[in-house]
Formats: sequence, structure tokens, C-alpha cells
Amino acid sequence: MVENIPLIRHCHDGLTIEGYSRAAVQTCWRLNELKLLFDVGAHPWDFIGTPTLFISHAHLDHIAALPSYVSRRRMMKMEPPVVYLPDSAVDDAWEMLQSFRRLDRGSMPCELIGIKAGDEIEHGREYLVRAFPMRHTITALGFVVYQLRNKLKPEFLKLSGAEIRDLKQNGTEITTEQQVPIFAYTGDTSPRGLDNNPEFYQAKVLISEITFVAPEHRKDLIHKHGHMHVDDYRARADQFANELIVGGHLSTRYHDKQVETLVQRALPGMLDDRLKLWI
Repeated sequence: MVENIPLIRHCHDGLTIEGYSRAAVQTCWRLNELKLLFDVGAHPWDFIGTPTLFISHAHLDHIAALPSYVSRRRMMKMEPPVVYLPDSAVDDAWEMLQSFRRLDRGSMPCELIGIKAGDEIEHGREYLVRAFPMRHTITALGFVVYQLRNKLKPEFLKLSGAEIRDLKQNGTEITTEQQVPIFAYTGDTSPRGLDNNPEFYQAKVLISEITFVAPEHRKDLIHKHGHMHVDDYRARADQFANELIVGGHLSTRYHDKQVETLVQRALPGMLDDRLKLWI
């Protein structure tokens, strides 16, 4: 398999997280078992077989490789991908694809679907993806993936299996649907993107951004430009109920060792060893 861009993998409770994220360079993520992509600032060849993509916002380091993704699937005779992105970006993204169609002399078959905060997208029979408003310099969305589970209603918990079967056969609704947040992705956002959407704190796995880590960088300017500082994590340490927190989108101002040193200094326990830096 072609190894054409940096790629990191990490497994957690049966979920394989793959990708690479560096501010102003590239951001792309894949959840292999769920067959979902998030952002396409670059497109690893290995991601070509994943047919569903969610784009958080239209900055180049999150959308630049969209033509490559669409074109490669066409060249490999795969079905056109389905791409969800902020509604305000659809027309310009379509124009970008048509420009490459004219340059490349090849078609760009895909389905671009504009979405807004609050929209819900069914993903197969077992999952639901909901869009949330983030706080960035342009329209940006975050996403939570819910697993849909049926739970027996409380009033039937003491019944025998035969009694439950009879109720079901008679048409009685014996279960209620639960939406369990198993994955959340903020894309680029200031801390308000988390604070205004507590679902992100509850997901089993959270991918978010830690663009800045140096103590001398002014947090008011960082927040104004729609980003987060490691101190924002420290201030909210007791709110993260996640099993795994992935911190990516680090600024290119830092080298990896500097990131490790500064983050461990700000968060000595690395949020009870749940925080993984994507470096």
C-alpha cells in the first residue's frame, strides 16, 4: 500500500483511529470500523475505500484534498462518495471540483450534501451522526456519532422471557431507543464549541484540537481566531468524561518534544492518562 503522507494509528475498545492533523498543514481522520472519514486536508491512499466523508469547515488544511478523494475513487471504479459539509460551503466546493474536472479532463462524481447545526444523518441501521455548531473564524461544524441501542422498558424488566415474547408478538412496544455517543470530533474551535455542546464531553472517544501549548501565547487571541490552548483543557479537566481524548491540530511553531514537555507540564496526569497527543 502506498504510504504517501504521515499517518498515525491508535486503537481503543475496538475502534481504530487513523489520520494526521497539524494546523495549516493537513487534517484527515478515519474511523475504519465505522467506515467514516472526517476532513480531507490530505488523502492517504489507504483511505480510498471509505465512502462517507464529513467535512467540518472549508479551510484548506481540512478540505484541500477533496478533488483527490473523489477522483481516486472514480479511477478505481468505486461508487461516488457521499460528502457532508457545511451548507454555506457547498457551492464553492462544487465549483472547486468542476475546476479540477476541467484541468484534469476527468469527471468528479460525488454527492455533496449541505448540512447545518442540528442536522442528523443516519449511518446504516446502527449509527446516527449529529452536527453541532463550533466556534471558528468561518462556519464550522463538529460531529457526534451515536450508536443506536434498544433497551427494555423499565416496566417489563421483571417479566420472564416468555412473557416478553408474548407482548412483542401482540404488537406491544417493549423497548426504547437509546443514543449512545461513542465518538465526537470538534474540528477547529474555540473552547465555546465544547462548552456549548456538552455531548462532546460525554462521548467515549473525543478528537479535538490543541493548537497552542506555549504559556506565553495569549489566550484571548487564540480564542478570537477559533482555537484552543492546553490551558483550556486544564480549566475543564473535571468535565471530560471521555475514555480517550485525542489532541491534534498542533501548531507548526512547535516540535514534538516541545509539545510533550509543555503539555505534561500543564497537565501532569495527562487527564488521568486519557489524553493522547497526536504527534
